[in-house]
Amino acid sequence: MDIKYSEKLLSLPPYLFIELDKKKKEIQQKGIDIISLGVGDPDLPTPKHIIESMKKAIEDPKNHQYPFGRGIKEFCVAVSNWYKKRFNVELNPDTEVYSLIGSKEGIAHLPLAFINPGDYVLVPEPGYPVYQSSVIFAGGNIYYMPLRKENKFFPVLEDIPEYILKKTKLMFINYPNNPTSQVADKKFFQKVISFAKEHNIIVVHDCAYSEIYFKDNENDNTIPPISFLSLEGAKDVAVEFHSLSKTYNMTGWRIGFVCGNKEIISGLAKVKDNYDSGVFTAIQYAAITALESSQDCVEESRKIYKKRRDVLIEGLKKLGLNFFFPKATFYVWCEVPKNETSMSFAEKLIYLGVVCTPGVGMGKSAEGYVRFALTVSEERIKEAIERIKKVL
Repeated sequence: MDIKYSEKLLSLPPYLFIELDKKKKEIQQKGIDIISLGVGDPDLPTPKHIIESMKKAIEDPKNHQYPFGRGIKEFCVAVSNWYKKRFNVELNPDTEVYSLIGSKEGIAHLPLAFINPGDYVLVPEPGYPVYQSSVIFAGGNIYYMPLRKENKFFPVLEDIPEYILKKTKLMFINYPNNPTSQVADKKFFQKVISFAKEHNIIVVHDCAYSEIYFKDNENDNTIPPISFLSLEGAKDVAVEFHSLSKTYNMTGWRIGFVCGNKEIISGLAKVKDNYDSGVFTAIQYAAITALESSQDCVEESRKIYKKRRDVLIEGLKKLGLNFFFPKATFYVWCEVPKNETSMSFAEKLIYLGVVCTPGVGMGKSAEGYVRFALTVSEERIKEAIERIKKVL
């Protein structure tokens, strides 16, 4: 039988983090000790009180059936209460909150609700690869918005051609930003809202890293990061995606949520009704515990990541490498040496057992950078610096 993949599937670039994992396993098979600073998967355990809540919920037979739809009422209320407490944003749990099997799933499905062939989607570059693949699967066209050092890793909206804007339906943004770690302020968000209203564009804000931030300066008004929905007029044009993955070290649990404009959420809900059966109810109860309990565990994670960040940037500084100082996320966006490309530098490091993400894998505008994730201990980071020194 002659098996042929669809044109959409063939047009996808290799999924970067799967390729990194393959390369890592190849090196491990050669007996090389790997220090993985590539994928943003927390090495810290899920807090015990969340695990205990899950144990209790999973034993209840009523949680073993199809969950379906928006999510249990208690989860949506917990999200609304958390948003009010954290961002001072009012959300209607019945219409403006929807549970997701991780934010990745929701982001991937959203364009299917709004994009027709010929429509454009504005995608930040570099950026989370799912923004790009979601548009390809929806049959849309991508217009990349470069995030460059000279623009402080913000898109220059004025550079987008008018003929593109006339065909644009959707725009992805992501702050605190993966991979650059830039944090947005009210001025930038307000600019995006005005831009979206002027051109009738849906804004999709990926806010997965809002709780991983570092208070180095008491006068820094961008920390803690704000919600896009906290700006006046944001709900008219936008939805915001969140995940419990990074905040509570729950990457494998697969639970997140989308909130904001109820009509946009309704569109996504129609797609999801045809593709999945909702989030396992027991996990929703564990997520309620995470959102409603003391947030001391989140603060403890921030302290650990800050110590790791300081060790890594001090080491990179001593090696003479330039980087963007991270005030949020658990990434360091680092320029490669002048005689290297992002791929050549990353390949040299991986053969010494240090895995990082080559910038170009997240978009051609990121050539000349690599991303280091703070997902190993301080001791391992120090060892990684010693190995990087050998390359330099």
